[in-house]
Amino acid sequence: MTKYDVAIIGSGPGGYVAAIRAGQLGLKTIVVEKEPFLGGTCLHVGCIPTKVLLHHADVYDQFKDAAELGFEVSDLKINWANILARKDKIVEKHAKGIEFLFRKNKVERVQGWGRYEGPGRISVEKDGEKSIIEASNILLVNGSEARSLPGVEPDHKTILTNRSILELSEIPKTLIVIGGGAVGVEFASIFNSFGTQVTILEALPRLVPVEDEEISAELSRAFRKKDIQIYTSAMVESVKQNAASVCVTFKDKNGNEQTLQAEKLLLAVGRKPMTENCGLDKSKARVERGAVHVGPFMETDEKGLYAVGDIVFGLPLLAHAAMMEGVVAVTHIAGRPVPEIRKERIPNATYCEPQIGSIGLTEAQAREAGYKVRAGKFPFMGNSKAAILNAHGGFIKVVSDEESGRILGVHIIGPLATEILAEAATVLHLEGTVDGMMDMMHAHPTVWEGMSDAFASVYGLQINT
Repeated sequence: MTKYDVAIIGSGPGGYVAAIRAGQLGLKTIVVEKEPFLGGTCLHVGCIPTKVLLHHADVYDQFKDAAELGFEVSDLKINWANILARKDKIVEKHAKGIEFLFRKNKVERVQGWGRYEGPGRISVEKDGEKSIIEASNILLVNGSEARSLPGVEPDHKTILTNRSILELSEIPKTLIVIGGGAVGVEFASIFNSFGTQVTILEALPRLVPVEDEEISAELSRAFRKKDIQIYTSAMVESVKQNAASVCVTFKDKNGNEQTLQAEKLLLAVGRKPMTENCGLDKSKARVERGAVHVGPFMETDEKGLYAVGDIVFGLPLLAHAAMMEGVVAVTHIAGRPVPEIRKERIPNATYCEPQIGSIGLTEAQAREAGYKVRAGKFPFMGNSKAAILNAHGGFIKVVSDEESGRILGVHIIGPLATEILAEAATVLHLEGTVDGMMDMMHAHPTVWEGMSDAFASVYGLQINT
């Protein structure tokens, strides 16, 4: 029997990136994937297809503003079938790209349900047949699935998940989104742009609750300006459906019972790790609420067994986090030096309109951690490139430690937020200071140069407001 250096269960972002890096490091590697394709949820029903639709929605919004931009556009129509076809084409292209990279880096693959069977062994089950793979090290990269509400089961026709909403044959006239986190606000943004009347129900007091409070408030203002209805502190009591619509009864923040009706309902109430039936019960790994505890290099309490991605306890369920976790795990296996994952240095990007990009501590978190906080904020209203793009709203907020000047967090909402987040991530990674960033030259005119004014605003020295 062939023995591998690394066996990886799951080919999502954490799995395929780990496999490619393992191959580059000379490790004999095999990937077990239950689906006939590579790429996992992110590529096929998550990050990539969603962002394709968001891009199309952004283009459509620009056409709607054509008159202000000096263009005469008439008889503007949405070809939804073509939009979905382009989405599928992009997904297929990148799935084939992963296959090519596996071949290039001598990564083997096998289809089937992978399960940990004890130290150095995994089983692969397909079509009722079971085989065993031996490997010195094993990575579990099982991913996550959408959560539901008690008593509410998606039928994928009227009550939808993040998967089934991508396959709608036509754009709904009305949509209720339960959940105001990243998934909920992204789909709300997409369908609002395409003409759907969208209502968001969020159980917590604000949208995107993991973000800085000022970011949440700004997003709510922007969404309401787009006629997206928002109910926060909304507790869903019942969901009833028929062939044509769905009816949701909930209590609002004042405790009053309200009822809403729409063609479609999207459940966007978070995700749960897929750790059932994966063999963790045969290991020493600690599991809490379905998620796996790991050490600094992603190794569980069972030597040689690693966990990466959405099944990891305490780390955000983000594709890019999973990718770096996979790199850390296999680099550690190869005996090479590698820094551990630091949660406060993981960037967060939400691709609704306006976009949100953030990294590090929010102002409230910094104060709770005992820092003497000094914060600054620069509005995109003062940025010339934002004016050119006809995107005047939003701001960049910098949270710093007053005593050392070290930057603790950067929070952005507005044009290209998920792109200019790159500088913020670099700053936190290199433990930069406000003074150091004020000395950095930024190209003009760019949205990016708003970062310069944002750092300067900590001392009240911004130029453009």
